Amino acid sequence: MIKSILVPLDGSVNGGAALEYGIWLARRFGSGLIGMNVVDIVSLEGPFLHDISGSLGFEPFLNFSTKMREVLEAKGNTIIAGFIEECGKAGVQYETEIAFGIVPNEICDKAKVADLVVMGRRGVNAKFEYGMLGSTTESVIRKSPKPVLIVPDEFKEPKSPLLAYDGSPSASRAMHCAAEWAKTLSLPLTVVVSSAADDNSLLRETEAYLKPYGISSKLVHLKGDPPVVIEKYYKDNGHDLLFMGRSHHSRIVEMVLGSTTEHVMRSVAGPFFLER
Repeated sequence: MIKSILVPLDGSVNGGAALEYGIWLARRFGSGLIGMNVVDIVSLEGPFLHDISGSLGFEPFLNFSTKMREVLEAKGNTIIAGFIEECGKAGVQYETEIAFGIVPNEICDKAKVADLVVMGRRGVNAKFEYGMLGSTTESVIRKSPKPVLIVPDEFKEPKSPLLAYDGSPSASRAMHCAAEWAKTLSLPLTVVVSSAADDNSLLRETEAYLKPYGISSKLVHLKGDPPVVIEKYYKDNGHDLLFMGRSHHSRIVEMVLGSTTEHVMRSVAGPFFLER
């Protein structure tokens, strides 16, 4: 199912945790890793203005952007070298890439040839960013053509995954992934269906879908406001990995994509799998 995992690397603590999760998944799924560092051209725009000043006679700033590019590329090479070393220790197949461009755009472009993107909630500029998600992570979630696994800054092997299911196409794809993960990782799977009605058709649909996988599953019908009841169930029952479709309950999607998502991400401490 997962044959290629893209791990964007920026030298941050969160990036290091993403690599740990990536290696853990690669070893269990028999996947290869793509380690990618992006030299952000946006960070060179400021120095470019200094170049203009330099061309007007301020020699100390002449060719400043070129030197900055060299520094950032050297940093990227160091980060990639660390990635290669960790993959070697773990016995995981890998490939590497250093790209130049707008970071989230380059990540999403590379994601076209991967099955999964694994990245930290926030990156190297975390202390300058507001909220639980970094701007690069939020942009990737919005644009990625493949599923994204958002991970915390410390690796912890998940033991109790939870799937939030609403019958939408993206939630159906998330259910497929959750079932494959539970099967491969030998984990039980809890599925919550949240709605205000007493209709149990989604539970029956879920039960029928999961039956061929032969996994241990628990199906729960929750009533109430979906973001609230899903968060509460996740927390109260000790779950440590959440699967969700990107179109799952528009109010939840607002959160990465608005205030409600920010609220949900704050309460979900473990890895968060978001299907496109």
